[in-house]
Amino acid sequence: MRQAALVTGSSRGIGLAVAEALAHEGFAVAVNGPADDAELAAAAERIRALGVPVVATPFDVTNLAGYESMLARIEEAIGPLTTLVNNAGVGVMSRGDLLDVTEASYDRCLAVNAKAMFFLSQAFARRLLARERDPSLFHSIVNVTSSNAVAVAVQRGEYCASKAAAAMISKTFAVRLGSENIAVYDVQPGLIATELTAPVIESYARRAAEGLTLFPRVGQPAEMGAIIAALAGGKLPYTTGQAISADAGMLVPRF
Repeated sequence: MRQAALVTGSSRGIGLAVAEALAHEGFAVAVNGPADDAELAAAAERIRALGVPVVATPFDVTNLAGYESMLARIEEAIGPLTTLVNNAGVGVMSRGDLLDVTEASYDRCLAVNAKAMFFLSQAFARRLLARERDPSLFHSIVNVTSSNAVAVAVQRGEYCASKAAAAMISKTFAVRLGSENIAVYDVQPGLIATELTAPVIESYARRAAEGLTLFPRVGQPAEMGAIIAALAGGKLPYTTGQAISADAGMLVPRF
């Protein structure tokens, strides 16, 4: 038996870095993207080259009705899942005045960043509880939220609302699943260089260098991968329900 993980939104960015970090730890991995495209295929090949079982799983995480069949296909391909990494996420349709936020942008953020996380965690947890689990394996859910779960970005209000909801989802599942020996974590990345932040990364880097973060630089996806692999691998024993601020100290109060 080996650890096996589904990482949503793992065809690029933080998700792909997480999948790679887990593979380096010996996890079998299901990589996921919204479409069966070249990007997802390339991600699967990168993981396969690391010598672990891998399956490409094209799937829209907002399709709640398809969770059971998706999870069944994954487990048929790579074995029983021990780990769910809820990484799939979207940004706002347009940055701007909070008073101009559209219902479509709000609904999109909540559907992907919070609702999908809630119900996929539910479907995953139900599968774990319905079977006998190997006690030597660590079972966990790791949710990737954002520093905007607590820090206001007024030009992205709907994104902040969705990430705050996701942070509370992490806490509620931690409370529900603790007695079942299933750990739940909330990783809150700060200024990370990804495709999502590419349009503003120069501004982020300048603000980091000017003191917004305690380490004067932006973070890298591989650093998020290392954090999440440690959590999923049980390297922080006797912990659950924690929010990990992976933000270089950006939110440390200073006077």
